[in-house]
Amino acid sequence: MAEINKKVGLNIRKFREKKGWSQEQLALEADLHRAYIGQIERGEKNIGIINLQKIANALNIKIQKLL
Repeated sequence: MAEINKKVGLNIRKFREKKGWSQEQLALEADLHRAYIGQIERGEKNIGIINLQKIANALNIKIQKLL
């Protein structure tokens, strides 16, 4: 697994937890599958830019904060 995947996953988890959201809530807000959010947070998936933008929009943060 690439270190960038782990870093992005940890950043997503940090901002999600800061909002008090579950993975399911973030998935709903970002229009993504809950299992996919979990895989991203664990660094198991190589997230695409479009999905990264969906997550950033759902969290109401700039995409740069997730990188």
